[in-house]
Amino acid sequence: MSYSCTNTGKSQDPSSAKKSGGNNPGSCGGSGDTGSSNNSHNNRGNKANAKSNTAEAMKVKVGCNTTDGRIPATMEEELLANTIITPDDVLGLEKITQNYLCGPEDNVYDIDFTRFKIRDLETGTVLFEITKPPSANKADKLVDPNAGRFVRYQFTPAFLKLRQVGATVEFTVGDVPINNFRMIERHYFREQLLKSFDFEFGFCIPSSKNTCEHIYEFPPLSDETMCAMMLHPYATQSDSFYFVDNKLVMHNKADYSYSGTP
Repeated sequence: MSYSCTNTGKSQDPSSAKKSGGNNPGSCGGSGDTGSSNNSHNNRGNKANAKSNTAEAMKVKVGCNTTDGRIPATMEEELLANTIITPDDVLGLEKITQNYLCGPEDNVYDIDFTRFKIRDLETGTVLFEITKPPSANKADKLVDPNAGRFVRYQFTPAFLKLRQVGATVEFTVGDVPINNFRMIERHYFREQLLKSFDFEFGFCIPSSKNTCEHIYEFPPLSDETMCAMMLHPYATQSDSFYFVDNKLVMHNKADYSYSGTP
């Protein structure tokens, strides 16, 4: 099962920092509200065999950009043959993956993302929010083992102007504590890497519900790149890789339209 989302907002491109800094999609047409979003991290859950609820606050995380090219290039075909895939492995990828690099069975920690929200950091306006139906996960996986691993987003052209957005993620974990929980998210337009973000969730206590706020800081996109992204819906794609103790345990994918229409 996939989730289709419609939003207004902007996204930006690190590679365009060396190009023309124009931010108006102008001649390509399209308009929409602009905004940025903010997110915060809170962990709430019950310790095993404890009667009282415990809560552990998580700090707001700012994603560091990892597009500096210092990681050796890797090929998807090589990674599919590996028993363990590490953060450096995916940081070396130069294009979107065609396959999932791990299976649902690798999520031995029972990590389940249940809610996602994007909002404008400058205005506080919520640009997008989706909640997974409680029964969707088990029912859909009986038909499709990759259910819930793909999201399609629909934005207006104004989303491409944003410099800072916050993404709030709510997720639950199973009865095993999670150390060194990390996400690497890489965005591509066609064969070009637009941006790469690296977030650390930190420690998650067993059987907890966690709310994490990630701040994305985007460099400006050139007019040429923005026009091409608007004219080619869903040619912008992303891979989200999740690691526990430097081992890949989850891999989700998404694609994006900035045309303002389905």
